[in-house]
Amino acid sequence: MEIKDLLAQEFGLKQEYSQNIINLLDEGCTIPFIARYRKEMHGTCDDQTLRAFADRLKYLRNLNDEKAKVEKTITEQGKWTDELAQALANAMTLTEVEDIYRPYKPKRKTRASVAIARGLEPLADILQMQSKSYKIEEEAEKFITEEVPTVKDAIAGAKDIIAERISDSADLRKVLRKLLEDKATIECAMQENENSGTYETYANFKQEIKNIPSHRILAINRGEKEKCLKVDIIVNRELALGHINKEFKKNNEDTDALMAETIEDAYDRLLFPSLERECRNDLTDRANEQAIKMFELNLKPLLMEAPLKNNIILGLDPAYRTGCKIAVIDVNGNVLDTTVIYPTPPQSKTEESIEKLKKLIEKYRVDIVSIGNGTASKEAEIFVAELIKHVSRPVSYAVVSEAGASVYSASKLGAEEFPDYDVSLRSAVSIARRLQDPLAELIKIDVKSIGVGQYQHDMPQNRLTEVLTGVVEDCVNSVGVDLNTASPSLLSYVSGLNMSIAKNIVAYRAKVKGIKNREELLDVSKLGPKAYEQCAGFLRVVDGNNILDNTGVHPESYAATKKLLALFNLTEEDVKNGNISNLPELIALKGEENVAKECEIGVPTLNDIVKELLKPGRDIRESMPKPVLRSDVITMEDLKEGMVFSGVVRNVIDFGAFVDIGVHQDGLVHISQISDAFVKHPSELLKVGQRVDVKILSVDLNKKRISLTMKGIEKE
Repeated sequence: MEIKDLLAQEFGLKQEYSQNIINLLDEGCTIPFIARYRKEMHGTCDDQTLRAFADRLKYLRNLNDEKAKVEKTITEQGKWTDELAQALANAMTLTEVEDIYRPYKPKRKTRASVAIARGLEPLADILQMQSKSYKIEEEAEKFITEEVPTVKDAIAGAKDIIAERISDSADLRKVLRKLLEDKATIECAMQENENSGTYETYANFKQEIKNIPSHRILAINRGEKEKCLKVDIIVNRELALGHINKEFKKNNEDTDALMAETIEDAYDRLLFPSLERECRNDLTDRANEQAIKMFELNLKPLLMEAPLKNNIILGLDPAYRTGCKIAVIDVNGNVLDTTVIYPTPPQSKTEESIEKLKKLIEKYRVDIVSIGNGTASKEAEIFVAELIKHVSRPVSYAVVSEAGASVYSASKLGAEEFPDYDVSLRSAVSIARRLQDPLAELIKIDVKSIGVGQYQHDMPQNRLTEVLTGVVEDCVNSVGVDLNTASPSLLSYVSGLNMSIAKNIVAYRAKVKGIKNREELLDVSKLGPKAYEQCAGFLRVVDGNNILDNTGVHPESYAATKKLLALFNLTEEDVKNGNISNLPELIALKGEENVAKECEIGVPTLNDIVKELLKPGRDIRESMPKPVLRSDVITMEDLKEGMVFSGVVRNVIDFGAFVDIGVHQDGLVHISQISDAFVKHPSELLKVGQRVDVKILSVDLNKKRISLTMKGIEKE
């Protein structure tokens, strides 16, 4: 089956859609562009489906390349057969291809290769055939040489050759691999180590591998890596040997004992160790993909959190000895002022710090204080709550994750943006900005440092980066980017652009003192027609000379948009003034398909154009939940069993979710406490940034653990 047909089948697409997507990808089109502006060509697949399609296409092409290499190698050996051709054609995974290739793969020196070199392969053929007409000892005598001095040595060499043949049997490996998948267990035992206490849960642990969740595999792997756990895969040996006997043993009393020994040796020395490694690697790969999927699910809502626009924000980076770093930013994120205060131990200059911040708040008319949640954040929050009581204007505060702020501050990008500030002041600016516009600020940070998910340092880093970068790209392009205010970092994630072109855009807009329309992009160095096609629809020109440039309508659809407006006697000025609210009704009366046909576009594109015309310059994040703003503070000591809070989901993991209830220590809602109904995975019901009502189950002050439940809460 051709790749396009297989992909069409797997993704439930028409064959023409499958081919179209492949063509678009091969032409260099980006996923955001294909998802947004080529809907008619793929049946309105979303970006996640298209990324999965692209990943699968890459895998299948790699699979075909491997098949071609295997065929070439075996053909060069003069061993290619119709049976091998059929087996390779039917292979659907790289593992199956590897199994087929294994007997022909050049091997390092093995016991079998040594025996073959000594001329014992014909004896192995005799023993493996187990013909009653042969007496194996008599046959072995014919192979005695200087290198093979005895009958015993000859038979041992023949057995080594057969053992390797058994281990290389593609059909047998497939059967035994399935046996491990269905029947094997993973078992752990503690090893004495200073960190062993961390893994007490896995002392004498045992679970079927088909049922073990991903987070457990990753925990076990880490425990093994830290030499705290000894890990084994256990499967019924007799059952496995039975499968081998069925294929290789032929009830010959003269050879049965020798073949039984050979089969056991093949299984214990070659087959099982190899399959155990495969099994562990497969479990790890699946666990990694699940963990990366959780990163993906958690990162998107974090990036898409509602921005707090039109607010003056004071960022506070908490610390003890070195003091709390302060940065005030305006509504556009520009730094207005910076300072350092010492309200926390050991200085504890609370009154002096209050006076200093009061002056800043009054001078710049600060609306919100953004507090980083790192070291000394509890003391900083208590201080800010007290500060608010002393200021004359309404001020609230929010605690934000400062994950990655220090990474950004010490980065080359941070130094380029704020060359005159030290590292800690850059952190304060970042903490303020990530409340004002989370997406614009968080994209400056290595996505792996944002702190959503689990075991990020154990993941295959290239794959993790690839997936998370894809999430950032999807978020940036779904929101759109202001051409005249966006940083190079933000612009670099726009479809079709890279950091080099992004910097050229910033240089060009400075030179012309502001870009007035999208067409000017073609004057930017290194931004050619293809890049323009890919990026133009995602870039916004606010207050430019064409209202359509402040929408998600692509320039290639401007002519169709003007036709659409003319059909109903509307103008671009009507769009600008918001006088087209009845356009959907007018289109419905005339018929969507008729209108689309007159405008020479598809219905999906028509609907997208209408949506953009109704709200030029809209930010889709405005419909998301706003950050929780507070003016007072509570501590863990204030918590009592049964208390109910409105909290915000901060992280979703395989076994539950962590919820911020405003006490500096996120509480855990275990998967069993999410709902009275069965929950297969927490992500079915919860996502990062979601507001939920939770009840305190228990509080452990010593271990700083809060257990929460979402069950049994009476709704008002």
